Amino acid sequence: MADLSSFAPAHLLQQKWPAQHPDRLQLYSLPTPNGVKVSIMLEETGLPYEAHLVSFERNEQFSPEFLSLFPNNKIPAILDPNGPSGQPLALSESGAILLYLAEKTGQCIPQDPAEQYEAIQWLMWQMGGVGPMFGQLGFFHKFAGKDFEDKRPRDRYVAESRRLLGVLNQRLVGRAWIMGDDYTVADIAIFPWVRNLMGFYEAGELVGLQDFPEVTRVLAAFVARPAVVRGLVIPARD
Repeated sequence: MADLSSFAPAHLLQQKWPAQHPDRLQLYSLPTPNGVKVSIMLEETGLPYEAHLVSFERNEQFSPEFLSLFPNNKIPAILDPNGPSGQPLALSESGAILLYLAEKTGQCIPQDPAEQYEAIQWLMWQMGGVGPMFGQLGFFHKFAGKDFEDKRPRDRYVAESRRLLGVLNQRLVGRAWIMGDDYTVADIAIFPWVRNLMGFYEAGELVGLQDFPEVTRVLAAFVARPAVVRGLVIPARD
């Protein structure tokens, strides 16, 4: 089994976040909606890994050590010593990591090619719609944007968030998960953001989440999964 000792590009990263188990996949993250996608996926699959906290309070995502392998300064990121062809792989972007882990483990992704692409479609839907729109709504509702007198920006993101929730609600009618009976990367990508919208962003009432009963039903099933319970607090904050 490979480890990180001979992977020269990881030298700086390993100085700041030393690996206690260099033969395991290394996760560099923070418990944000994007960050927990990967920790949940790792917990669901049972793939051995080691988690490292990247502190935003200390701007560690901008540190030379982090940027040496992840120049876009975004979490989550992984360093897998046992990547394709047995070579180490450094990878960022939560959606790309979810697809990589699904292929690596053969889990949380349909095996039928058509269904596989349909699941990927919903993953891309989250990345291109739910994440950016819910994030902007959070800014204008809870953070600095709440002080803006002009409420049109906030209302724009409220309207688009409600539209997206309506799309999701309709998809879930008669289904246990996005893809039906099978739990996939699409669920792992989408529901941390729904949870964040009503929890951390405190915007459930603002978007009228009660109008989307299928969404709240599946969200409850999602947060009850043992792997999700564990993954939501990985890496542990300082």
